[in-house]
Amino acid sequence: MNDNNILAVVLAGGQSKRFGEDKNQAKLGNLTLLEHVLEKVTKKFEKTLIISNQNLNIKDLKSITIVPDCIQGNLGPLVGVLTAMKWIRKNNKQYQWIATFPSDTPFFETSIIEKYKNRINLNESLLYFVRSNQKRHNIFGLWSVKLMDTLENDLTNNNFRKVEEWADKIGVETINVKIDKFDPFFNINTKTDLEEAKKILKEYKND
Repeated sequence: MNDNNILAVVLAGGQSKRFGEDKNQAKLGNLTLLEHVLEKVTKKFEKTLIISNQNLNIKDLKSITIVPDCIQGNLGPLVGVLTAMKWIRKNNKQYQWIATFPSDTPFFETSIIEKYKNRINLNESLLYFVRSNQKRHNIFGLWSVKLMDTLENDLTNNNFRKVEEWADKIGVETINVKIDKFDPFFNINTKTDLEEAKKILKEYKND
């Protein structure tokens, strides 16, 4: 896939309060949750940006850059999105879109990336989220960099924090994904979720 128009962004800046420790480093099989996501994303994109305020134990790859939130205070994923957009501008990159992936969702199918590319070509919206089983996944998103100034203003002056509320204000289209067995966008917030993920992993590998 020609990804020159899209920057892959893994949002790994959460505080993991419900998990009790940094869930990015929690093991699922032989890989950490973050490694599961990176293994998929780095195969599809030449460049991956990780937004994180933590010290991450990952392989030192030239294709991966780690940057902290541009606004401190753990204000949520919207700040991570803005950080990626500002990184593009600061470094004079030509990306016009960012594709965001949460660091705690190890089972998503990489076919969604091709769907992103198709939506860009349709030119229907500046923002797309994935929907599966009637649930919208607000962190699996395709964001036009044209939204940067509006996003920064809403974060700093209008106190927007929730992705869902900001997206509804801006206007967002959804990319529907069919579910066959389990929801591939299942995300791990708690230790109980991790145990469920271990069960899914066994089925996933034996499928």
